[in-house]
Amino acid sequence: MIQLNESLSVATTQLSPNQLKQAAQAGYQSVLNLRSPNEPGFLENEQQLVESVGLQYAHIPVNPAQITDSLTDQVLVTIGQLKKPILIHCKSGVRSGAMALIFMAQNEGLTADRALSISKELGIGLDAQPQIKQFVHHYIDVHRQAYTAA
Repeated sequence: MIQLNESLSVATTQLSPNQLKQAAQAGYQSVLNLRSPNEPGFLENEQQLVESVGLQYAHIPVNPAQITDSLTDQVLVTIGQLKKPILIHCKSGVRSGAMALIFMAQNEGLTADRALSISKELGIGLDAQPQIKQFVHHYIDVHRQAYTAA
């Protein structure tokens, strides 16, 4: 797991039932699943498992090839509403890392370049998925300009 700050961590794999139990024991309050149900290895009963260990659960499927500003807005609102700390996951940590970085950038006033630098420092594999890396840069730039203009 990669901890971005005291509120956000990213799992770099699909979480097993045992890892969900360990997350609860470690003090996590919520799990956000960004995997699509049709992905190989998707845990069909994840919501039940998460809730059975006392954690809040949210699921927003994010297809890496179809990430949009509106879908990202939905993920960010959900992250804002979930009890912290949150463990966000997808299959490899790239989608979940991207969304966590965007959330962190918005809340801490980070530039896109700084967020991508943090990504590299923490080992979030955005370089392996250039379209997601480019989207992170785009989203932070566009929404940062909108925020600072308001």
